[in-house]
Amino acid sequence: MTDREIVIHTSELTKQFDKFVAVDHISFDVYKGEIFGFLGANGAGKTTAMRMLTALSTPTSGQGTVAGYDIKRQPEQIKRNIGYMSQKFSLYEDLKVWENMRLFGGIYGMSESKIKTETENILHRLNIYDERNTVVGELPLGWKQKLSFSISIFHRPKIVFLDEPTGGVDPVTRRQFWELIYQAVEEDITVFVTTHYMDEAEYCDRVSIMVDGKIKALDTPANLRSEFNCENMDEVFQKLARSAKRKGD
Repeated sequence: MTDREIVIHTSELTKQFDKFVAVDHISFDVYKGEIFGFLGANGAGKTTAMRMLTALSTPTSGQGTVAGYDIKRQPEQIKRNIGYMSQKFSLYEDLKVWENMRLFGGIYGMSESKIKTETENILHRLNIYDERNTVVGELPLGWKQKLSFSISIFHRPKIVFLDEPTGGVDPVTRRQFWELIYQAVEEDITVFVTTHYMDEAEYCDRVSIMVDGKIKALDTPANLRSEFNCENMDEVFQKLARSAKRKGD
């Protein structure tokens, strides 16, 4: 795997608030086309780490690059080359489906013709063409989540960051959402995802688990299960999380 292109690199990345070290000297690489699971219980530091990687927060110390750009010196270039979907629904609920697409396409700097083409593609791919004039707030949660993900990769970013994207949706919708993730990977988009569902961790190529601001484990799900003598990723996570001292992120 070491000969693959690195799209996220961190070295001793640290974020400190006064005397509290939220992220404690973490180092890891993420490779192009990979689904990378970033796990940790509440208080582990994963949200703070993701904020640094998405150029929303500046590290206290350490180094990092995302899509080839330095997280300290080139935050705007990073923002133009990534997609992001938060755990809270991030589209405008008082706008129609097509209006959200047009708005975000403009924000991403896409041409009018490209916005029109991609809008048509997404509406047909999600089977919601007949809902293009529906106000987003009236859509079922599962449709909102899938639409939000599709718009997060509307501009074909190199990397998309997903922060607990399937929270609150039913198992069938979660599976459909992961099918969209697989399609994105086939289009050479790298996926960096946090989740509380350990069955979803099994879908990732590699998984890291943070405890108290440090990365305590990082490998493929199969290797982690073997290393910790567990039957599934939930057991691995619980075994590591038991040692956590912190309870708030």
